Amino acid sequence: MKFISYLKDGQDQLAFVENNKVYDTDAANPELPGNMEFFLQVWEEAMPYAEHARQLVQQEAFAGPKGLPMEDLHLLPPVPFPASCRDGYAFRQHVETARRNRGAAMIAEFDRFPVFYFTNHHAVCGPGEIRCMPDHFQKLDFELEVAVVICKAGRNIRAEEADEYVGGFMIMNDFSARVLQMEEMKLNLGPAKGKDFATAFGPWLITPDELEAHKIAPKMGHAGNAYNLRMTCRVNGIQVSEGNMKDMDWTFAEIIERCSYGADLVPGDVIGSGTVGTGCFLELNGTGKGNDPAYQEQWLKTGDVIELEVEGLGILKNTIVAEEDDFSILGKKKNV
Repeated sequence: MKFISYLKDGQDQLAFVENNKVYDTDAANPELPGNMEFFLQVWEEAMPYAEHARQLVQQEAFAGPKGLPMEDLHLLPPVPFPASCRDGYAFRQHVETARRNRGAAMIAEFDRFPVFYFTNHHAVCGPGEIRCMPDHFQKLDFELEVAVVICKAGRNIRAEEADEYVGGFMIMNDFSARVLQMEEMKLNLGPAKGKDFATAFGPWLITPDELEAHKIAPKMGHAGNAYNLRMTCRVNGIQVSEGNMKDMDWTFAEIIERCSYGADLVPGDVIGSGTVGTGCFLELNGTGKGNDPAYQEQWLKTGDVIELEVEGLGILKNTIVAEEDDFSILGKKKNV
């Protein structure tokens, strides 16, 4: 199924999409929750009711309210209030290229275990505006990713069973302020202010059964489901990036295994794949300058429209806007 969350009477409303029409879950069946947060808590019990409502729509036997046009709605992130948000590092091409571009050898640990970091789950956005402060525009970047949403609680989950904990997939754009990120990373504490201002999800959450035709075997020596899904990014209508989800070296199942080791995963946790190869300007600019010292770097700026498209998952469209505040934390550095 295809689920969205949208703004209705000042609240987040959960709905499913069929033939580009939107049907509120709680109006379709009183047994269904009206928001994604509650729906995820009762996922296994609720899904049969949701699937039945969808079947009635398909059969033109639905007795509930008429479907709403998608274009009339203010879309929120499919999961407006994640329980947490982790981001992985699953694509070797991105890691290797980014390291090579800054003169660093590929790190052997990448091939030994998957890693992730926590980002700000209170700064998630759906399609629409991404508000940025002045320091964010110091090498502002997109990151082309896919994310999964956990739909049942678990702890010490083995990779061989981990796909059972995935409720669905959505596109993820891990916006990054590279100057802030690179300065703070020198202190070896991971990205923080360079990442915590905006992470976009959307436009909808797609359940795994919808991607069954795209499922493939994981890479040799790995466990869990893998998917052949083309991934692209366009900035102001011009394609700047292309990759494929099948190139994930670490599967979501393996990342979930790592995340849940000695820790509880709960419904509503979001886990990103990390950036696909060529999936950010940091990588593209580095490669471009390595091939041609006169290469002109590109970074996001006010007014730019970013469209991330993933086969089977739709198009996530965002526009960069500047906040009306000239405050700079880069300008407050001491002992410079």
